[in-house]
Parts: sequence; structure tokens; C-alpha cells
Amino acid sequence: MAEDNQTDAAAQGGQGSGGPEFSMQKVFIKDLSFEAPGAPEIFLKEWKGETGIQLNTQARPVGEQEGVYEVELGLTVTTESNGETGYLVEIKQAGVFIVRGFPEEQRNQLLGAYCPNALFPFARETVADLVLKGGFPQLLLQPVNFDALYAKHLKEQKEGQASGGNGASVTASQNA
Repeated sequence: MAEDNQTDAAAQGGQGSGGPEFSMQKVFIKDLSFEAPGAPEIFLKEWKGETGIQLNTQARPVGEQEGVYEVELGLTVTTESNGETGYLVEIKQAGVFIVRGFPEEQRNQLLGAYCPNALFPFARETVADLVLKGGFPQLLLQPVNFDALYAKHLKEQKEGQASGGNGASVTASQNA
């Protein structure tokens, strides 16, 4: 009987023990757009896709309950072929997370790096599906090191170079 109570407390992320609590409550698409401005003519040309990716993240408290946050991962994927835009995908993948009982620095790390890392596979899958359904070659977005991006954002803030806000952004490119 005592084992059951301990198991229940552990399954609740430490709720019963008053320790730190972290959980993902909901994952959803907040905004989504796919554009293929050169279609259908672009399909008749040789494809030499070059992809640019912009990422940004932000977190905000939700509702009246303490420790409930919405984390939003924004991705803009633009692919050009021979100097012409093939497609543009914009997605805001979001999630609701419970983050309670952590020191501020650790809470910020969870919201700024861990949560976007958890959301990225959902956004990556949606982008891949949209690109394929749009008639273009498969696009596999490379993994992103959100811990390194978060560390870079903190360093920029300390140096006074940050542009403000409580999110981070980065631009990258890959061949499609």
C-alpha cells in the first residue's frame, strides 16, 4: 500500500512531495502557412533547392494558475531553386507546460531550451508533410541544439547586445 502511494507521487512529477513539477499538457499548432509562389512553373525546371531556416522561441504565463506556461516555437522555412522561391512554410508550434518548484534560472532554462526542444519534432514533421504535399522533394530539417542557442541568448543579454524580449532567434541554412 505504501509502495502504491510512492508510485502515484512519482507519476505526478513530485506533486505530492512538494518538489519540482514539470509536465507537457498540450501540443498544438497556433499558426500555419504554406506558399508556393512559383508553382506550377517551378516544377518544370531543374530543382536545386537551397533552404533557409529562421527560428524563434518565446514563453509566457497562461491563466491564473502559477507555473502554467505557453511556449511557442516559430519556424520560417524558405527554399529557393535557381534564385526563385520554391516554397515558404511558416509554423508556430506551441505547447502548454507546467513548470513549478524550480529555481528561476532552471525554470528559464526549461522554458527557453528544453520545451522548444520537445516541440521541434512536431514542427519538423508538419513542415516535412506540407513540403511533400506541396509537390516538392522531401525536406528533413536537421536537429537543433536549443541548449546552445539558449546559452548564446543569455551571453548576448549579459553583454547588452540582446534586442529585447524574452525569446531567442537564429537563422540557419541547409541544402534541400
